[in-house]
Amino acid sequence: MQTKVITYIRHYLEELSQKDSEAAFRGLYHAWSDRIMRYILMYVKPKETAEELTSDVFFALWENRKILTEVNNFDAYIYRIAKHKILNYLRTERPEFVNLDDVPIDLFASTQTTPEDELISRETIERVNEAVEQLPPQAKLAFKLVREDGMKYSEAAAHLGIAVKTVEAHLTTAMKKIREALSHE
Repeated sequence: MQTKVITYIRHYLEELSQKDSEAAFRGLYHAWSDRIMRYILMYVKPKETAEELTSDVFFALWENRKILTEVNNFDAYIYRIAKHKILNYLRTERPEFVNLDDVPIDLFASTQTTPEDELISRETIERVNEAVEQLPPQAKLAFKLVREDGMKYSEAAAHLGIAVKTVEAHLTTAMKKIREALSHE
């Protein structure tokens, strides 16, 4: 399944790069816009501003379309664009600080519900979200990138500018805290 997705992305990138294909651009937008929006919302409020920054990310993608066939890891590439858009926005707005502990992460925002998932009680979901919110900022980001957005450890490490072993340590910490929160039921 993952290979099929990579093949589609590679096809879109080639079509966009070589033929300026608007259909390929729309395909990439539909595949990535929700993830990029959630990522930006971790740092930027209000939602309208995050929507503008998400549009800016895709505008940058369109402007750089001719080099997309050279991109080996599109996942890391598009998140890097988003990261730069966020940083540029935060620099111009000059907030005193951005406290990642104040930024809620909805762990289940991008999942699809199955009949088995319906059995999970609201209380359990709240406990998991509370446990995630109590994580240190880097552990919270590592958890979100790997578990929610499906990045590989190496991609998350590159994105966060840390070692793969550090990402593993953050995820171990995160899973331990979540298990502890669920064991107190």
